[in-house]
Amino acid sequence: MGIAESGVNLAQGKLRVAVPFLIEQDWCAYTPEQHAVWKELVCRRMPQLREHACREYVEGFDIIGLREDKLPDLKAVSERLKPRTGWQSTPVSGFLPPDAFFEMLAARMFPTTTWLRGRESLEYTPEPDIFHDVFGHVPMHAHPVFGNFLQHYGQICAGLMHDPVALEKMGRVFWFTVEFGVIRQDGRLKVYGSGLISSHGECTRVLEGGAEIRDFDLDQVMNQEFDTGAMQPVLYAVESFEQVYEATKVAAARLG
Repeated sequence: MGIAESGVNLAQGKLRVAVPFLIEQDWCAYTPEQHAVWKELVCRRMPQLREHACREYVEGFDIIGLREDKLPDLKAVSERLKPRTGWQSTPVSGFLPPDAFFEMLAARMFPTTTWLRGRESLEYTPEPDIFHDVFGHVPMHAHPVFGNFLQHYGQICAGLMHDPVALEKMGRVFWFTVEFGVIRQDGRLKVYGSGLISSHGECTRVLEGGAEIRDFDLDQVMNQEFDTGAMQPVLYAVESFEQVYEATKVAAARLG
């Protein structure tokens, strides 16, 4: 039995619709140039994030063993992450359909792309890559409350596949927390959403006052439209990750 086949078999007990999208990361295939691009991306972001990312992100970066000079080995990341919160960073072939994505979240398996943007796209890439997925998302999965929230989110959305209006509202919750979330800690605004963590330009703009920061309000968030291709004009600040988790429970009760 090959490595890829054994990996799929291991996942089949938890997954159904996502199984065809599972792959194995060929870490040895990354080139010196790709490791150099990763290093440039990480070294560009970490000075700002050490000061302006939430403490849970900074702690998670160290907990899961991310390095500045080498692309992450997803198996090694999961070996450090899973005993802490049950989450895994699971390689996938690319963009997943919603039902597969939610199924993986509900199983505490974060779908992770393995390709890396080129040097010509250091600032932005329209499709998520391993920098966005691992550097941007996965450190937060080491925080138990955030991990519980994300799994519960997946479970809720998996049960709403029949209701596109409800899914759209839940998608806005994801966008303004997991992707573009900000939090108040120690009297300061800190970032935790992957879209801010992984984007130097947008994060700097937010920290310099370029976006309106509103207190997190579930009704406003669920009705706040957004443009995925533009800088975000409005963001919602939470006071804790318990607040995000509880808001998701309230949303589930409303949407049924």
